[in-house]
Formats: sequence, C-alpha cells, structure tokens
Amino acid sequence: MKALVTGADGFIGSHLTEHLLQAGYHVRALAQYNSFNNWGWLEDVEPRPELEIVTGDVRDPNYCRVICEDVDVVFHLAALIAIPYSYIAPDSYIDTNVKGTLNICQAARDAKVQRILVTSTSEVYGTAQYVPIDEKHPMQPQSPYSASKIGADVIAMSFYNALKLPLTIVRPFNTYGPRQSARAVIPTIITQIAAGMKQIKLGDTTPTRDFNYVEDTCRGFLELAKCDQAIGETVNVGSNYETSVQDTLELIKDIMQSDVEFIRDEQRIRPEKSEVFRLWCDNSKIRALTGFEPRYSIREGLEKTVEWFTQPENLRKYKAGIYNV
Repeated sequence: MKALVTGADGFIGSHLTEHLLQAGYHVRALAQYNSFNNWGWLEDVEPRPELEIVTGDVRDPNYCRVICEDVDVVFHLAALIAIPYSYIAPDSYIDTNVKGTLNICQAARDAKVQRILVTSTSEVYGTAQYVPIDEKHPMQPQSPYSASKIGADVIAMSFYNALKLPLTIVRPFNTYGPRQSARAVIPTIITQIAAGMKQIKLGDTTPTRDFNYVEDTCRGFLELAKCDQAIGETVNVGSNYETSVQDTLELIKDIMQSDVEFIRDEQRIRPEKSEVFRLWCDNSKIRALTGFEPRYSIREGLEKTVEWFTQPENLRKYKAGIYNV
C-alpha cells in the first residue's frame, strides 16, 4: 500500500508517517514548500527507501493532483491549526483548511484512491452541550479556526454523499506528545519549567480537555484506514477521559518535581464566547468499529512527553519565553 500524508511535516503528521512506515506502507510525505528546503519534523524521521518526501502546498489544486497519483490511501492532515492566529488571519484558514481539503478531495477522486481520511478536530463541537461528546453533537464555530474545520468537514463529506468518494472524517480530541507546538498548553507548561522559569504564564486553566497521547491518535488513524465500515462516517478519536488544564498543570509539576507558580497571562485568554470550556470524548464509535482502546494513561503519556522535551537538543528548538500565537 502507498500512502500520501499531507501535513507530514507537522506534529501528528510526522508521527503518523513513522507509524505507517512501521506498518509496512510506502509513504509519500508532504511538507509545506519553503525556500530553505526544511522538512519540519520530518527532519527527525529516519530516512528509508519507503519514504518519499515532497514539498508543496495543498492550496494549489494542480499540485494536489500530482501528489495523489499512484496512491492507495490519503491521510489529509495539512491545516492551519493555531486558534489565536485565526482571529487575526482568518482568510488564510479558509484558503488552507477549506479550499485545501476541497483540492485534496478532488485530486483523490480523480486519482481513484481507495481510501481518504480527512482530519477534523474536537474544536468543531465548541463547549459541550452534553458529555461525553459523541459524533451527533451539534457543531458550534467558536473561532475562525473551528469554523474553517467545520467547512472542511462538510465539503469533504459532500464528496462521499454526492460522488461516493471512499472517505472517513477522523475527529481527534486534544492530542499531545513529542514535537507538539509550544502554542499548545502542555508544551507551554513543560518548556517553561524546563527552561528554569519559576512562574508559568498560562491563559484560563478552568477548561477541561480529553487529552490523547500522539501514539494513540496515530493508531486510531491506522485502524480506521483498514475499516470499511468507517467509510462515509465521522469518527471521534479520544480517551473518554476528562481533565482540567489546572489538574494537568499540577500533574506536570509533580512529574517534573517543580514548585512553579501559575501566572495568568491576559495575552493568552481567548475572546469572550470563543473559549471552549469543556471537551470530553465519547469514543464508543471507534471502539465498536475497530476495537480501538487508548494504551496510554494521561500520566504515562505526560511522562514520555516530559522526557522528550527535557532533552537539551529538543528543548533548544523551542522559545519558552515567547508566546507562540
């Protein structure tokens, strides 16, 4: 099987690329084109004959047709994901997330791929109206980012409904682990502590999240790619475990044996009515379809994450003192 991974230079995409290679796939990994010829986190992936790294942009429909040629399955992860940046640059989110998904779906259809998995996000649900959140929960756009992902999901599903594209919407909840951007709360906490800071700058710590270690999220993708019953379906990938940001901070402090103090940073507070206060995944659908069960508890995943971030060669790649929008 030959797989295309868009967004392979990113956090989840680079881990998924490694998982696919370990599972015996030949992988065409797309990194965003840049004049430095930098492959993002793919720079950390061991080179091998089964890995083909290409650079380009999903916003170009012609290029999408080229990279979908001779591919059996597409894992579409390429997206702009930073919520704060979407407040000030919403056009770029429509171009990349909505039109980029449209381009990949059209290219996959033209290339007659066997499967395509389009990556969604739990942010499309907004603050939970009920918990745990199943796939029937209403979608609530509480940021331009989440609105763009809702748009991407529905444009993708239209290709299944109208054109029979063999497609699955994969909806991960809050993935964390090695290589994650410091704009996310867990790397923000870890990198500031590891850099020796005594006061940790955070936004609101009361919201709850369903955190999933990246290895579990990638296994969810692979299981769904093999499941014919998932075609035409939207499927949550999560742990069915809810914890607050504050409790996560305390757990990281315990793991790192730190006595840091939390400082509220107004720069990190979302606009009114934009904050998603509660996310808790109902993962019964993926369990019924594939037998998927998370392997890592929150503590086990955080211990592995802390171990990676505190290695000097990894910590040097982060700017702990700068708020990453």
